[in-house]
Amino acid sequence: MLSAFVARPLVEVRQRDKSKIESILAHGDRLFVGLNTGSLRIYRVNEVQEDGGKQNGVEGKPASRPGSATTTRPVDLLREVEKFAPKSIEQLAIIREASVLISLSNYVVSIHDLESYGLQEQLSKNATTFAVTSDIVKDSTTGILDIVSKLAVAVKRKLLLWSWNESELSPDVTEITLPASIRTLTWSSATKIICGMTSGYVIVDVISQEVEDIVGPGAIGGAPGSEGGRFGGVGSASMGYMGLGGYTPRPLIARLGEGEMLLAKDINSLFVDSDGKPLEKRQVPWQQAPESIGYSYPYLVSLQSGSKGNLEVRNPETLSLLQTIPLPNASQLHSPPPTVSLSHAGKGFHVSSDRCIWRMAATDYDAQIDQLVEGGRYDESISLLNMLEDALVQNKEDRIREIKMNKAQLLFDQRRYRQALDLFTEVKAPPERVIKLYPKLIAGDLASLPDDRESHGMSAEGTKGDDHGESVVTSDAPEEISSKPAALGKLLVQHKKAPSVDAGSIRSKKGEVGDASDTASIIGKPVEDAPLEGKDLTNAVLELNAFLVDTRTRLQRFLDPTTGKLRAIDANGQNGSSKESFQSLLVAPSSEEDIGREQELVETAKLVDTTLFRAYMFARPSLAGALFRIPNFCDPDTVNEKLLANSRYNDLVDFFHGKKLHRPALELLRKFGEADETDETAPMLRGPQRTVGYLQNLPPDKIDLILEFARWPLQVNPDLGMEIFLADTENAEKLPRDRVVAFLEDIDQNLAGRYLEHLVNELDDSTPEFHNRLVCGYIKELRDRDDTSSDGWQEKMERLRALLRSSKRYSLRRAFDLIPKDDAKFYEAQAIVLSNMGSHQQALMVYVFKLKDFDKAEEYCNHVHLMQESPVSSPIPSHRTRNSEPDDAPPSIYHILLSLYLTPPPPYQPSWPPALSLLSKHGSRLPADSTLKLMPSTLPVAELESYFQGRIRAANSIVNESRVVAGLRKSEVVRAQAMLLLGDGLPGEAGGRNRRVVVGEERVCGVCHKRLGRSVVAVLPDNAVVHYGCLSRVGSQKGGPGTGGMESLRRAHNNWGH
Repeated sequence: MLSAFVARPLVEVRQRDKSKIESILAHGDRLFVGLNTGSLRIYRVNEVQEDGGKQNGVEGKPASRPGSATTTRPVDLLREVEKFAPKSIEQLAIIREASVLISLSNYVVSIHDLESYGLQEQLSKNATTFAVTSDIVKDSTTGILDIVSKLAVAVKRKLLLWSWNESELSPDVTEITLPASIRTLTWSSATKIICGMTSGYVIVDVISQEVEDIVGPGAIGGAPGSEGGRFGGVGSASMGYMGLGGYTPRPLIARLGEGEMLLAKDINSLFVDSDGKPLEKRQVPWQQAPESIGYSYPYLVSLQSGSKGNLEVRNPETLSLLQTIPLPNASQLHSPPPTVSLSHAGKGFHVSSDRCIWRMAATDYDAQIDQLVEGGRYDESISLLNMLEDALVQNKEDRIREIKMNKAQLLFDQRRYRQALDLFTEVKAPPERVIKLYPKLIAGDLASLPDDRESHGMSAEGTKGDDHGESVVTSDAPEEISSKPAALGKLLVQHKKAPSVDAGSIRSKKGEVGDASDTASIIGKPVEDAPLEGKDLTNAVLELNAFLVDTRTRLQRFLDPTTGKLRAIDANGQNGSSKESFQSLLVAPSSEEDIGREQELVETAKLVDTTLFRAYMFARPSLAGALFRIPNFCDPDTVNEKLLANSRYNDLVDFFHGKKLHRPALELLRKFGEADETDETAPMLRGPQRTVGYLQNLPPDKIDLILEFARWPLQVNPDLGMEIFLADTENAEKLPRDRVVAFLEDIDQNLAGRYLEHLVNELDDSTPEFHNRLVCGYIKELRDRDDTSSDGWQEKMERLRALLRSSKRYSLRRAFDLIPKDDAKFYEAQAIVLSNMGSHQQALMVYVFKLKDFDKAEEYCNHVHLMQESPVSSPIPSHRTRNSEPDDAPPSIYHILLSLYLTPPPPYQPSWPPALSLLSKHGSRLPADSTLKLMPSTLPVAELESYFQGRIRAANSIVNESRVVAGLRKSEVVRAQAMLLLGDGLPGEAGGRNRRVVVGEERVCGVCHKRLGRSVVAVLPDNAVVHYGCLSRVGSQKGGPGTGGMESLRRAHNNWGH
């Protein structure tokens, strides 16, 4: 059991001394002892060397008596005050601020001087008990803090109150009457006191004098109909015994931590706050009614009655019995009040019998924690650490975390996987420590023992049998080495204390269990020896998945899963991204900051993801694919082996893609894509579809790999294979186009042509080489094909013509040389190239003499005319220009066509019908002088009627248009004059030159800023008034060209016009 306190005898009344100890009081290094004879003995307590303060009392044996083992006596008798009281001294207390000693003897409360111990005053008679308190109180009027001490005295049913202000006893006495006789008093706060009575407990507010019942179970008392004893029956408080007069137990009260009180009567107990409100805590499991209760930080202590008294030490949170100290005939328990004692500093408390006084010295808190852990009482050690202040133990947070991990490991060994993994997740345990608990099937090389380990137990090496036949680990190896999977036998883990990390000092083994088990103890369930397999292994792996996913999420706060680089660590610990959280993820935290952190985290991430993959493949194979579709750190060899063994080829491809292992993935796709249809190994991977989709997702810098593995899809299914290069994706558009063209030309010229068409027509690539290759490819294909009448050939010819018309990037001379000159099917293409070369006459000769298509010749002229005609803002200048062309102007395109019609080169004959049609349609665009010179003298004038009509209509149109424009300009002048003179169209009634401007005496010039007075002024269009002499500076001052006032007027006029 735990050794929280060591009983050290201080005072022993000799056998020949008939005196008996009735009361004790510890104050500083003084110990006051009240005797049954009315004498008061004052001892000085000496500091005795106590072997490091970690010596335990011997269980089952009485505490040793003071002897000559040490050179220094524990106490020295300083003084004995005889006749201090007329009879037995039942109770003692000190009010240090007033320097008084208070005693209760013969039902009288007396005040004595603390220095001389002389009687100063007797306060009351018929008193049964009293209680004192000293608190710092702020004065309501002055606001000054002062120490106020209060004394509460119980006189039957009355509660009498005295107070000391500034070390002076106040003459005012407060009297409060309660419903029953008072047997116990304890202050719960500076203004409230709890009174224990025969019928129950009440809490009294000494300021307002309000009395409130405290409702509790069984003998505690409370409202009618409340529950009975702790076990559903009546307690001994309700029982009488014939001849004993119906004895009832004494109500007990103890002040625990801040704001918490414990009420006890018989075996019933109740925890309340400082206001008397019950707390949600179960009762203390006492086997018999305690004689006295108290609190010594951080434990609840109780003194059990009987001839062989026992002091029980309990955890006030879990209420578990931690230590039992035998103290013969002990009857009193003295704990200094929390307000005046720093018990956690090692002052302890005192226990006395009628002949002996023991000092209960607290042992080292770190040693106590180690004892609890060694005994396997992890809940108790965690609870104790939570109650202790940080300064009292070393590395408190680290120790709590380590103990919780030990508890989780024990839970795991007991097949309580969910609780174990939840606890591992709560403390953010290192993943390696958790994964080690699993067999090699899940943990891989990290597993401590092989899977075929026999279930008959551990190896004899490093173990020994205890008295109960249980094996206990005796190796001094660190925890990381000694921890074994639960599937391979009962494991009792022992942690070697490391000098650098105090948390590593915790050692755990399966120890003996005391009389009372841990409150939330998991020791009661034995560790199973059966191998971890079957349903147990499945359940354990399912719980492991949640832990690994949580660890993976925490890893991503520090490590970028895409790049594998370390993120910046937030020094303030925002959102959990603190340095401590970072270190908790490492398998072995680095001793040097910022050295190897990234590599350590990558190794941890690799371990977590690879183990998560194994767990998925074992328990939830359908989830493995989702892991591969996100960035991960899985080990490729492990994944490859597992997926191939389970024929999960589709998932393997996804994994290779995520790990950027593209060559193995493409080789696997080619292997199954080229497989025979009768092969049912991987039907989803058969054919080139998956390969094409995979290649489409590769970046352009993988062009070598793309071209290597794109060949077989192009050979099997060219249309599908071309989607690698023709898809509307960013990767396809950014591929090196020259390499793709060369690659496709090596396979099939048609495929290269399709890719060139995609580049030129859809991607608008302006590279001349691609345009030349496409033109040459079209011409070569059309020239080599024999099915010139087929629709495919005609469609290809239309593509060639469209390309020749629209593209300006190909070589005209090269294209002209490639086009057959004597093939009638290429005449139009030849004409298009000649047109682009600027040889319009030769192009028209092709249309007129070779194709004999006069409509296309006229259409060609219209197109050229529109391209040559420059855009003008008004049609009037255009008509005037064409009506009188200069003599040196080049002939129009229509004139060239007309000359070919009328004066063709030999051996062609003139074509009069198309010539006359051209004159009738486009006569206005043919000047009369040059046109009539082409007409033969034998041509009747009547044939030129349509030409002359067109020319006359064009001239009339120009004249009429000029007249309309002149009329519009006159209207504009009238409107401008009306605006200038009358202000028509301007806002306001008065405008223009008829407007009026008021010039007052205080108005100044806007240019020189002098008063206008009676000077000659000028009014600007914006109604600004300036000196007439300053008018010339208005334009320059406003940033204008400096042309004077008239320029300003003109600008204002233009503004009005808009």
